[in-house]
Amino acid sequence: MMRTPRWLLAGLLGLALPAQARLADLNNIPAPLMLAAAPAAEAAEAADAALPDLPLQQEELYRAALRALSEGRQQDASELLMRLIDKQPQHAGAWLELAITQCELGNGIEAERLFQEVETRFDPPPGIVEVIVGHRATGCKGKPVREPSWMLSLGRGHDNNVNQGTSNPYFTFDNSNDEFELAPEFRPRADSYSLVSASYLRPLNNRGTLGIVQLYARRHDHMREQDSNSLLAGLEHSTNLGRWRARATAAVGLVTLDRALYQRQLQAQLRLAPPIQLPENYDLALTAGLTKVRYPTRPNYDASTYELGSVLNYRTRADQVALSLSAQSDRGEDGRPGGDRHGWFGSAQWYTALGRGVYGELGLTHQRWNSAAPYLPGRIDQVRQQNTTTLRAAVQWYIQANYSLHLEVRDTHNRENISLFQYNSRAVQLNLRWDNF
Repeated sequence: MMRTPRWLLAGLLGLALPAQARLADLNNIPAPLMLAAAPAAEAAEAADAALPDLPLQQEELYRAALRALSEGRQQDASELLMRLIDKQPQHAGAWLELAITQCELGNGIEAERLFQEVETRFDPPPGIVEVIVGHRATGCKGKPVREPSWMLSLGRGHDNNVNQGTSNPYFTFDNSNDEFELAPEFRPRADSYSLVSASYLRPLNNRGTLGIVQLYARRHDHMREQDSNSLLAGLEHSTNLGRWRARATAAVGLVTLDRALYQRQLQAQLRLAPPIQLPENYDLALTAGLTKVRYPTRPNYDASTYELGSVLNYRTRADQVALSLSAQSDRGEDGRPGGDRHGWFGSAQWYTALGRGVYGELGLTHQRWNSAAPYLPGRIDQVRQQNTTTLRAAVQWYIQANYSLHLEVRDTHNRENISLFQYNSRAVQLNLRWDNF
């Protein structure tokens, strides 16, 4: 039996559920999938008037319990809910959530005791009685994990610079006064393309461990040498380290280009949310990451990238703003042009509800790299400095509950001190998405 949405339970029982925790912790939803949950925000508004305030400590406990449930950590959620009940015996929502969680864990006797407590203590309305009757009817046989989630997307797009061709068709080497005109294949070339992508998330246990698989394939109408595929498989685990919230991710990936293996990746990331009190609707997390990249067909290009950063989120029922900033260090293999690099990455993302079933996104990212040595001594003696800025805007329209159209426009400007690598790119893409989130 499916769990009744928490916003509905809150509305029926008049429970205290912070607005920023009502749907789920949006930090724990991958960005491409985040808006899939957005329609529930409209229904959540109806429950607001019935939500009394809790003391801060109890509010934090309830929020942590709901976050644990959204992450599939039912055992952790049970412990948090029991602590909350000890502090606030009249918190009907905690009693009901604990009863349902115990039922899903297969603890039928304890679940029945808790259901009876809800019935005798709070005289629940018909909607809650129906939830309890439904769980009793199906039995508490234990549900080892939540149902998997998935998303399938089919798209069509056009890019005016598929090959990232240089903006300046002329180039002069440092040891020569001669100006060379680049061959056509190094200049911007436009093309249309078709793509398919899929994501699959499967909870592996009741302790917050997820299995993740993502696929991506892109085919061009004419420039088939730019065709690419990627496969990413990983594990993610969410937990509490004392009062810190933690999420660890490890993944491996493969990328093909022009039907040949181009890149192998190994990624690891740790995300920590410190136990500090922020203004309402704000959330802060610290991040650390390592990415190792191997190029089977490009000698001397293998590298390891280390990253330290932070993410600040602001959420309301209709909007979310995410700001991130990180310092990066890229250690290349001996002989890589330009040697090691250091730099930083920043991004600003805004997600908003534009109307019933319509959602918008606006994003700005900037990547800067500074190399440690001349790019090609004797030929290109400049120390490479890379500056890449991307602006994107998108609109998502839900045709039906699980079907949506996603229109995106992307504008990229790569301004470097070596003109050979400078490029601009503009792309527009329309996707049809099908999901069960």
